[in-house]
Amino acid sequence: MKIEFAPLSLPLQRRLQTASVAQWTFSFLGLAQCCTAAFIALFFTRFWLLSALYAAWWLIDREKPHKGGRRIQVIRNCIIWKYMRDYFPITLMKTAELDPRQNYLVGFHPHGVLAAGAFLNFCTEASGFSKLFPGITPHVMMLSLWFRFPFFRDYLMSGGLVSSEKESASYVLRKPEGGNLLAIIVGGAQEALDARPGSFTLLLKNRKGFVRLAIQHGTPLVPAFSFGENDLFDQVNNPKGSWLRWIQHRLQQIMGISLPLFHARGIFQYSLGVIPYRRPICTVVGKPIPVQKKLRPSEEEVDQVHQKYLNELSKLFETHKAKYNIPEDSHLEFI
Repeated sequence: MKIEFAPLSLPLQRRLQTASVAQWTFSFLGLAQCCTAAFIALFFTRFWLLSALYAAWWLIDREKPHKGGRRIQVIRNCIIWKYMRDYFPITLMKTAELDPRQNYLVGFHPHGVLAAGAFLNFCTEASGFSKLFPGITPHVMMLSLWFRFPFFRDYLMSGGLVSSEKESASYVLRKPEGGNLLAIIVGGAQEALDARPGSFTLLLKNRKGFVRLAIQHGTPLVPAFSFGENDLFDQVNNPKGSWLRWIQHRLQQIMGISLPLFHARGIFQYSLGVIPYRRPICTVVGKPIPVQKKLRPSEEEVDQVHQKYLNELSKLFETHKAKYNIPEDSHLEFI
């Protein structure tokens, strides 16, 4: 006998979508602290052995974020990510095939406030990454600081996140049989301070470390632009030279992370909160840029490849911007 389940009503689907996005938002805002608090608190209960055993495991496993992480397909395929995808919605688009016999280095732009497009498209299967790019295993670099939090580090690695250090990148890119993709959000935390609707400013002009890394490993560079990434949140005005920007910059230097003062909607109302607006995101993955391997590239060689990358990224943006209602006179600005 075949059992059929009635489809969820639209209001219930919307609530589940909002709840999934709220869970993801708050996970990055407070889950790390909650995990640390739980780890410490368990030492003062009869379950202290759990924290003690985890501490021993953590010590043994401390290098894992630098060695490809530990993805868990069950978590990557969790249905909650599909609700999150449909909330915005978020889509992933390819413009060229990626050969699974090669490794690739993807530059992801822009960072946005919380890099929703990068997370959902490369750290989950909600947008069908494995079907679009068969034989390719995605990894996303994240600030090493986040892997110092107990339990939270395992949650991050389960999706394919790895530490943002050179040795971590090299481990992924030197896989001899190919099939690895390393996504780097090039603008990083500093670019998040300029993330606001209608902004197309990328912190990229003098960021060449990822290009040098690609040359050293002979890894093709792939530009990716996430249309709509900056439209999810409004941000308190913080122009360069203002006291707020100075404070944010100082905190970034001390803590390693930026603290954009962003706001959008709430869970039950649309006027104020930290839940992102329901606005579409489409991450477009460009075609690979061949790179000749050289262990010690000169500054001129790095500059040449970097300029070619900027040109291809601009071309990708100009080719697709009309599909996403971006004005004809809007162009990428590199700072």
